[in-house]
Amino acid sequence: MSEQKINEAIGALREEGDRLDNPESKQRLTNLVDNIEQYVDYSGVSEEHQDLVEDVKEAIVHFEVEHPSITGILNEVMMTLSNMGI
Repeated sequence: MSEQKINEAIGALREEGDRLDNPESKQRLTNLVDNIEQYVDYSGVSEEHQDLVEDVKEAIVHFEVEHPSITGILNEVMMTLSNMGI
């Protein structure tokens, strides 16, 4: 169930990323989504999980003012990761 939520969030983040005008923000979001996808494909060691959580937190701060819809999706990802024990 949690993996399904993350996959849905990945799709939503990709759609939002396609709408971004700022190339730097677009690349940042693309990199983050790629990292989330890697997590879903391979649940590695806990250090990698912590890096992912930190990346999501940083992205929330980066996008929160100008892109509230992205921030909302990232918050959902954080909740899902938390519910998964990450």
